[in-house]
Amino acid sequence: MKILVTVKRVVDYNVKVRVKDDQSGVETANVKMSMNPFCEIAVEEAVRLKEKGVATEIVVASIGPAQAQETLRTALALGADRAVLVKTDDEVQPLAVSKLLKEVVAKESPELVIMGKQSIDGDNNQSGQMLAALLDWPQGTFASEVNVADGKVAVTREIDGGLETVDLTLPAVVTTDLRLNEPRFASLPNIMKAKRKPLEEMTPADLGVDIAPRTETLKVEPPAQREAGIKVESVEELVEKLKNEAKVIS
Repeated sequence: MKILVTVKRVVDYNVKVRVKDDQSGVETANVKMSMNPFCEIAVEEAVRLKEKGVATEIVVASIGPAQAQETLRTALALGADRAVLVKTDDEVQPLAVSKLLKEVVAKESPELVIMGKQSIDGDNNQSGQMLAALLDWPQGTFASEVNVADGKVAVTREIDGGLETVDLTLPAVVTTDLRLNEPRFASLPNIMKAKRKPLEEMTPADLGVDIAPRTETLKVEPPAQREAGIKVESVEELVEKLKNEAKVIS
């Protein structure tokens, strides 16, 4: 079984995000970038399925600038076999991402697509669902457990009321949640081997997809600074401040 895993290059989660001076977006120049944490979980799950003998090949795909090759090489070092980069310096919104991935799926013909449930930059949580809709494939989102057997994948997913298990007939799309697994670290020998693994490049034009944005970002602002808290001496004083100063109770 072939598995396609999508990965995205984002600002490292340990970096404090700063808004550009012109408020056009987030500052990425001279900022540490890394693989989206949810994508790391997706790669790890695919590698585990291969180690169990369920999968025979793992292909990782990314959409972004030339520097996204570094992210793909990381995925190759973690255990993926091949990589595909849809190279573009333009902004690619979720619908365009899904359309591009649909063409990659048509080219690669995987039986299972595993994606992070969302990226930590846009936090849209849309691409997995859109891709499944475009492919007309069943989907299992927010997966905390994945079991593949007999041409089906059982996905235990996290919902507001607890856990829900859905049985999907392959091919299918699965998006990963935080509790699915703990991603491994790439060993130095595997990092060196990853440099020799195949990485194919293509462009949105090669795939015949229009990636023109459907929405326009007018302005990006940092959240307002929070004021320091205060200590109160009694419950009565707390109630008085909540009522008269904060005006959250009446």
